[in-house]
Amino acid sequence: NVKDSLDFSFSGLKTAVLRRAEAKGMYPHSDESPLDPQEVANVAAAFQEALVEFMVRRTIEAVKRYGGNAVLLGGGVAANSRLRQQMTEKSPVPVMVPRPALCTDNGAMIGAAAYFHLRHGMRREWDLDVVPNLRLG
Repeated sequence: NVKDSLDFSFSGLKTAVLRRAEAKGMYPHSDESPLDPQEVANVAAAFQEALVEFMVRRTIEAVKRYGGNAVLLGGGVAANSRLRQQMTEKSPVPVMVPRPALCTDNGAMIGAAAYFHLRHGMRREWDLDVVPNLRLG
């Protein structure tokens, strides 16, 4: 049942912000009507609030449903100060989050790893395949 799901899907929220930007004439942007920086900031802030509220609510529901002992925030999104604040304030269990400098995006980490592999002469052809269930130990 989708209603009982704790999945994090943002497609509906992204569509909502797109529709709001279209309704306000922000998107698609044309040089004929300059963007109002305050209006853009307002739409961005509302989008952030909706995302944070959604993530906090789902995370707390998962903690309650599965008896979690703590919440661990990670990845690039964990650098968001509003998410850190709201999760810490509303969570019934301790929230652990690295300092923002350590909250890197997975894409950046993959890019950095690729850079060092290439630098050391490690090359792969396009036939390299992904093994999602590969056992590492």
